[in-house]
Amino acid sequence: MPKPYPTEFRDDVVRVARNRESGVTIEQIAKDFGVHPMTLQKCTQRAAGDDGSKPGQSRVEGVELHEARKRIRLLEQENEILRKAAAYLSQANLPGKGSTRS
Repeated sequence: MPKPYPTEFRDDVVRVARNRESGVTIEQIAKDFGVHPMTLQKCTQRAAGDDGSKPGQSRVEGVELHEARKRIRLLEQENEILRKAAAYLSQANLPGKGSTRS
């Protein structure tokens, strides 16, 4: 997988693509900057979502959603461990089960 372009570079290329004069194509701008036209198109679409000019999920929202899902999975695992521990401890405290007292 190729190394991603630096954020500053992507921002500059997107800015140039958005402010291009009529008659200048995305393909020409991509060639001038040495990126693939599809990469430039995806970057401009992502930037449009990030700045709210296009409906959809922004990069920040995507990261937040990913972190929230990760936290939910962790809490569900912890909950399962606690449930099993509670069941084990309740069985250990039953009379006649493992108790040496009469």
